[in-house]
Amino acid sequence: MRAVVRDSYGSPDVLRVEDVPVPDMASGQVLVRVHATSVNDYDWHLLTGHPFVNRVVAPWRPKHRILGCDAAGTVEAVGDAVTGLRPGDRVYGDMCTAGLGAFAEYVSAPASTFAVIPGSLTFEQAAAVPEAGGLAMLGMRARRLVGPGDDVLINGGGGGVGTIAIQTAKSLGAHVSGVDAAHKLATMTAVGADRVVDYRVEDVAREGRTYDLVLDVAAYRPMSAYLRLLKPGGYAALIGGSIPRLFATMAVGPVRSRFSDRAVGVPLWRPNNPSDVAYLGALLESGAVSPVIDSVHPLEDVADAMRRFGAQQHTGKIVIAV
Repeated sequence: MRAVVRDSYGSPDVLRVEDVPVPDMASGQVLVRVHATSVNDYDWHLLTGHPFVNRVVAPWRPKHRILGCDAAGTVEAVGDAVTGLRPGDRVYGDMCTAGLGAFAEYVSAPASTFAVIPGSLTFEQAAAVPEAGGLAMLGMRARRLVGPGDDVLINGGGGGVGTIAIQTAKSLGAHVSGVDAAHKLATMTAVGADRVVDYRVEDVAREGRTYDLVLDVAAYRPMSAYLRLLKPGGYAALIGGSIPRLFATMAVGPVRSRFSDRAVGVPLWRPNNPSDVAYLGALLESGAVSPVIDSVHPLEDVADAMRRFGAQQHTGKIVIAV
């Protein structure tokens, strides 16, 4: 099969297309013919090896030769112990805890990695969902499920996670403010944000508004700034951004939050959480949530797709058609 491989950490220049064996399939696994995948932060960090925490397991030579978290495709074969999926099923899932490998024509993984693609979503649309959708749902239920009348602020609202989070929050009845770069404001408005902010022009931490939930996909602020952004009983969920900031929040957040009715934390993420997959799947099937696709690249152009991702000029998700 064709796959995008690399043998070292580095820029997208280290990526190349190569013929490799189709992965083996164990009894509890499924073999999936990949039709589409997409680019995530995790792929980028594992490609470059920065920050260095991404090299802890393999400091000098990458553990994962084939990157790719999100996979959408067709089940080719199922192991003896697999129930619920059968050959021909259209499925999608997040491979980040199953060895990655979605930048290829086939993947094998535990059957629990995959769910049936909802409704009439194309493979390209489905490939934009697993990791971004899982993180968006993580934010929506970080302390409690967002509800009608809640004020929600989403920092990084124009990316893959943010655009799904905006739509999900709106479906739950929240008033949503989205923050991102100027070229993403129109997209945030189009997917339902009630208010959009260019972070280069306005600092939301200084304008005096407060929120029931702050979902930060690009966390860099000190904890005091998040506490100022929150209403009594509010919660700031940091799910991406500066690794040192996230580690500091994980260490200090629970202690600091004991002395306030406002809390800041890094919620624990469980990829392919069945309840989140089912909830988001229903929203996708109904049309309440629709993935935003920035661009679609062929497998041979994964390096270009990664360069676009690294430049942070994309809106929504960058998809790879396999």
